[in-house]
Amino acid sequence: MYNPNEKLKDIIKQKGGFINAHAHFDRAFTVTENNMEKVVNYHLFDKWEFVDRFKKSAQVSDYLRNFEMAIISQMHYGVVGALTFVDVDSICGYKALEAAQLAKATAAERGFTLKVCSQALKGVIKPSENRLLRDALEQDKLDAIGGLPRIDAPYEQAHLDEILYLGKNYNKRVHVHVDQLNCNLEKETELLARRTMHAGMEGKVTAVHGISIACHDKDYRKDVYKMCRDAGVSFVSCPTAWIDSRRKETLTPTHNAITPVEEMLEYGLTVAIGSDNIHDVYKPYSTGDMSTELKFLLEALHLYDLGVLSEIATTNGRLVIGMEEEKNGHKRLEKGGFSLL
Repeated sequence: MYNPNEKLKDIIKQKGGFINAHAHFDRAFTVTENNMEKVVNYHLFDKWEFVDRFKKSAQVSDYLRNFEMAIISQMHYGVVGALTFVDVDSICGYKALEAAQLAKATAAERGFTLKVCSQALKGVIKPSENRLLRDALEQDKLDAIGGLPRIDAPYEQAHLDEILYLGKNYNKRVHVHVDQLNCNLEKETELLARRTMHAGMEGKVTAVHGISIACHDKDYRKDVYKMCRDAGVSFVSCPTAWIDSRRKETLTPTHNAITPVEEMLEYGLTVAIGSDNIHDVYKPYSTGDMSTELKFLLEALHLYDLGVLSEIATTNGRLVIGMEEEKNGHKRLEKGGFSLL
């Protein structure tokens, strides 16, 4: 009997296994009976504040436990590589990053590729936060630079310009959280594409989520896709991360809270998938099983082509997190760059 699920699994295995192109392993498995009752229904921004409390008291050993549990779990689900965001800020300093480096070495011994990306939950504009990021890059502790332009509002463009500048100078990929609130007021993907071309970072930038693109009319979406194609901006969709997005009382195109991957593919854009969270206060039931993420994606978008799905789950993920690139030494930061300090 023909079973498309088993067939898809076989193809993915033949192509080397799943890639989790976006995750937060530093907070994996941190949900507890106590904090689940308190905060699971908080708004995203309130959860950020709650997580700060964990970060203030957490030690390197705590973070290392989270990383190790996440990697073991990922390997159980057939994942062979992942890019994890790691908090680098004035709350936790380099504790999470130090743990990530230890976990990365151990993972490599197990045949698992771990790429480490900075998380900008405190922004990149404040001098103290900016210095932490630059020092981590100078010490070559990051494989990629992460962005979250909303956190530095109303200086979203300055936020993007800084991380793109650093990405170019240190020869790092840049991964940016954009358009994740499922709202037609967001146009962060467009801004990211424009600033990517302005910075000369074509082909080195990935947009994570991009859900709110679907809230706009068809002509706008087409323009954004063309712009991203010109800028070489790739995407990571995390299907279950925002499936619980609340309904909005606004008149927008009919859509669901999943990245409009099927439209992006029509314009030749590279799309991978990620789990985002694993058993934390953001998504307490999320397991990090990439076959679940892929199933949500294919059902939500009626995307049933086995070849396309397997590419999203494997090859595209390797491209997006930099597994296909040769390792180059970073360039020392010279004059120029960000000035709003």
